Amino acid sequence: MKTLINIKTDKDVKRKAQKIAEELGLSLSAVINATLKQLVRNREVYFSVAPKITPQFENFLGIIEKDIKSKKNISKSFSSTKKAVAYLRS
Repeated sequence: MKTLINIKTDKDVKRKAQKIAEELGLSLSAVINATLKQLVRNREVYFSVAPKITPQFENFLGIIEKDIKSKKNISKSFSSTKKAVAYLRS
């Protein structure tokens, strides 16, 4: 037997969630039901944000790759903290 749950949420959050669910081929109701079933089954709640590389970070990685190829702005590796500190002080 189905039952109705009323929740309060920000209109913008609901709109964005509906859009994402639609992009995934799901209704918002199906997403919420799946989440509730997972909560009941596992007695756990998971929150995840898929990692995304921003254009700024991608640009930064490009700079780092150029530095590595040209061996610029690269320090050597150290076997101890003392050796690293001595290198930085020199």
